[in-house]
Amino acid sequence: MANKQALRDLQTRLADRLRVARTEPLGRSWLAVECSSRGFLFPLRDAGEIFAMSPLVHVPHSHRWFLGVANLRGHLHGVVDLAGFLGVKTTEAGRDQARLVGFNQSLDINCVLLVDRLSGLRSESDLTRDDDEAGERPAFVGARYRDASARVWQELSLVELAGNDLFLKIVG
Repeated sequence: MANKQALRDLQTRLADRLRVARTEPLGRSWLAVECSSRGFLFPLRDAGEIFAMSPLVHVPHSHRWFLGVANLRGHLHGVVDLAGFLGVKTTEAGRDQARLVGFNQSLDINCVLLVDRLSGLRSESDLTRDDDEAGERPAFVGARYRDASARVWQELSLVELAGNDLFLKIVG
């Protein structure tokens, strides 16, 4: 009898938690990455699988920021140097901590972004929105945030990036 009551109590608690979770607004969360000493935030719902560096096959006549094509888990993916594409590349960083960050499968783009290193996950409670600079920005550049140590993090919309004409045009 006690086991049946414990099971009912557990089911009741779970149902209550689900009901509360459905009514509470979802907080935003990001995958934090670094490129050329700059911090970027990818919305977690738009980011896909993370891969270690893989051998690349160069694509002739492509932009310098398009590094080539890699076979990742049996699928071909274009590899984009994020810092090079954004125009913030300073020097050729060591690739010992470099990772390839994929796009969520729902975005239907076989592409990964080369980042210098992963910096973990961030949530809205970890960051404070910074005053945005006035000026024209691409649609994929989102809000700017600061963390507790005053480090600046720039949000990048992977949805907007996946549909950006300059990003999709790899030949130059």
